[in-house]
Amino acid sequence: MQRKAARAATAVRRVLPGIAMLTALATAGLTGCTSSGGDRTVSDAKAGGSPAPAPAGKYRSLPSPCKAPEAKRLKAMLPTPDTLTEEQREKLYAGAADTSYDGDRHVGCRWAAGTPTETRLLYIGFERVVSYDRAAASDDDRARQVYVRQLTDAKLPFPGPTTSPSPGTSTSPGPSTSPGPSTSPSTGASASTSPGTGTGPSAGTSASPAPALGSRVLEDLGNEAFLDDKLGAAGATAAQERSVRIVFRTSNVIVTVEYSVQPSVPGTVPPSTETQDAARELAEALSERFGD
Repeated sequence: MQRKAARAATAVRRVLPGIAMLTALATAGLTGCTSSGGDRTVSDAKAGGSPAPAPAGKYRSLPSPCKAPEAKRLKAMLPTPDTLTEEQREKLYAGAADTSYDGDRHVGCRWAAGTPTETRLLYIGFERVVSYDRAAASDDDRARQVYVRQLTDAKLPFPGPTTSPSPGTSTSPGPSTSPGPSTSPSTGASASTSPGTGTGPSAGTSASPAPALGSRVLEDLGNEAFLDDKLGAAGATAAQERSVRIVFRTSNVIVTVEYSVQPSVPGTVPPSTETQDAARELAEALSERFGD
């Protein structure tokens, strides 16, 4: 009995070190797998995280377009006959607001004034553009897409004449000469009518007639801007109407100014320079109102 007990004890002593070693190896393996898996989880979380959305646009609301222009400017752009009463003038210069179902997204205002010699129309519109997925595009990016679409519809070059214009100021007729004859009838009409008239935008140059100021991209107005000048077709009984539209973007807001002059006398052509200058001065004042 004693011999059997001794042999059993010896066998146990031989087996125990092997079991201990197997246990240690198994424990080390589990620890290594857990650590590796944990590292992959943290790394995958960092790699697969969604990007932070772009901040909202600069403007969260829109001003009233009917109250945007100064009264003095309105009176200069929209002359009225002396026969109007003071109450009628106040109503005229108050403007007529467009119907809008969301005053924080799209608003507009219209004015109309007539004298025995001409009729003038003015429109101001504000559109606040919002991106519904700012992780993909910011409000400013969406607003720029809206602006580019309107620039394309006006058949003007994109992103604008930066190297082709001849030396001169940004408002000179240089940029309009390349797209003018081939892009739209408005610029062609302007080029064909103004040099022939003695009183028009060509006044002030002595060496040679200055080209008409046609549609073009503008500089130093908001973030980006363009001017679209259209001259109506001449008729035997109707005078030509000139309509100037300026569109500019300031952050996530698109501003539109449309100014039209319709003479009463057939054969009369509204001057390009005067009409454009009035519209542009108003657009610059609106840009300053938005803080640009």
